This record gives sequence, C-alpha cells and structure tokens, in this order.
Amino acid sequence: MITRTFSITDFHKGDEARIEEILYDVWGVRNVEVNSNLGLATVSFDEKAASWQDFTQAVADSGFEVNG
Repeated sequence: MITRTFSITDFHKGDEARIEEILYDVWGVRNVEVNSNLGLATVSFDEKAASWQDFTQAVADSGFEVNG
C-alpha cells in the first residue's frame, strides 16, 4: 500500500465530502483524508490496483485544480 498527498486549489469545507467520494470511487483506494484548511488530500491505495495518476485525474475531471 502507498500513501500520497497532493494539493487541490480553491476548494472549501463544503467540497470535502465530494472530493472524498470522488477519490473513494477509484478502484484500489484504502483510505482518504481531505483537509480544506490546508488544501490537501491524502490517499492510501493498493498500487497494484490503481496508479497515482488515477486519483489526480479523477479530481481534475470533477472540476478541481490539482497540484502535485
């Protein structure tokens, strides 16, 4: 299992649940933590089932700007 953190620009407390749902929909995810105060999302996932790009792309495809 791998745990990685990336930043998401311009999202608010009300967006946290939506971003968590987006990330949990990616196959292989084990845990998600989203913090709007810091602008960060942390994802733990099975690297055999998903790639890091799968998570960042899912968030970007939902209209959020991903950094890192």
